[in-house]
Amino acid sequence: MNIFLMAAGALSAIAALLHLGCIYFGAPWYRFFGAGEHMAQLAEQGSLQPTIVTSFIVLVLGIWSMYAFSAAGLMVKLPFMRIVLVLITIIYLARGIIGFFLINTPMGRTPEFWFWSSMICLFFGVIHLIGVKQQWANL
Repeated sequence: MNIFLMAAGALSAIAALLHLGCIYFGAPWYRFFGAGEHMAQLAEQGSLQPTIVTSFIVLVLGIWSMYAFSAAGLMVKLPFMRIVLVLITIIYLARGIIGFFLINTPMGRTPEFWFWSSMICLFFGVIHLIGVKQQWANL
């Protein structure tokens, strides 16, 4: 079992659960987690858009969590393990880096959102990278 991939799976699962919290608790959570005032207002108005967008994110994060857990040896081996894990790692790292360029042009979000979400994504990406590198021969 690979501790870094177990951690990677747990981190993606926690992120998915927090996004579910946004759906359940609505506008205050969208605001707190920096989704932007527009998403918070849509949630307050009862629009399905925040739920649909956030549900998609929950689905993606859940799949990413399963791939990390699978690679860690905690569940059955999933198909296309290497390429999927490489793509997940690249996406986390790229999102982390790109977010720093958006701090000065926040596009409806706060600079703090871009800073902290970028730090989190970089951290997730590094954990994935270490785990994938360690487990590569077994994937």
